[in-house]
Amino acid sequence: MQRPALSTFFTSHFPLMLSFPNAKINLGLHIVAKRPDGYHNIESCFYPIPWCDALEVLPSEKLTFTSSGLDIPGTQESNLCIKAYHLLKKTYDLPGVHIHLHKVIPMGAGLGGGSSDGAFTLKMLNDLFELGIDVPTLQKLAGQLGSDCPFFIENKPVIATGTGTNFKGTALNLSGKYIAIKHPQIHVSTQKAYSLVKPAAPTHSIESILSKPIDQWKDVLQNDFEASVFAQFPEIRDVKNQLYSAGATYAAMSGSGSAVFGLFEQEISLEGFYTFEL
Repeated sequence: MQRPALSTFFTSHFPLMLSFPNAKINLGLHIVAKRPDGYHNIESCFYPIPWCDALEVLPSEKLTFTSSGLDIPGTQESNLCIKAYHLLKKTYDLPGVHIHLHKVIPMGAGLGGGSSDGAFTLKMLNDLFELGIDVPTLQKLAGQLGSDCPFFIENKPVIATGTGTNFKGTALNLSGKYIAIKHPQIHVSTQKAYSLVKPAAPTHSIESILSKPIDQWKDVLQNDFEASVFAQFPEIRDVKNQLYSAGATYAAMSGSGSAVFGLFEQEISLEGFYTFEL
């Protein structure tokens, strides 16, 4: 593939770019089958929520990365923002950039924060350098960063199947509802969580459940990881119970945990929880 030349761009003319990569929640999560490649087919609704990091990209003589906020584990080269840059650099003659990430979304919480950072980096570089990469191609590139990354390219509610990268639009709209969410500072190993779940075809599809009123979701919209995770970490189950005691219409763990969220009809304030209007 021919590498598009970007020699007409001068770093001194580039504006600062700022975006706010957001988290997502899983509304239902079925582990449907284990694949021959060792991954799993799932069924879930990915829904974006307004809990955001802040991501800044500006031209620089070389690639540099800094961060603030929550400590980010791992090396700089393992960060998905840096991986996104190098992924595009393989095909496009990118100049250097300075990337600053202010980390707010907790890591290892089942909220997709790191995946969102990587996907937003792809989108920002595409815009900044006018690469002209279309949405399907951006989604394929994001899939090389991680299974949750493609969702954040369009960043709208979807029914996700396959390994979580096949999307079908959904009319679900939670605007006007309120969400309370808590990360109980417990690390749940995704690999171990998958190993403790027996894949099975669901009795009811998530799409059909979500077509019903929220007050009918409680006993049928299930996250298959909850049973084994709650058995290991009763504190996470206690957070879910606390949300229902506070009047949540629906509450669940997101992804493989450990963040737990509750949906409310009215604005609510709970000690130790972050709350947002959807």
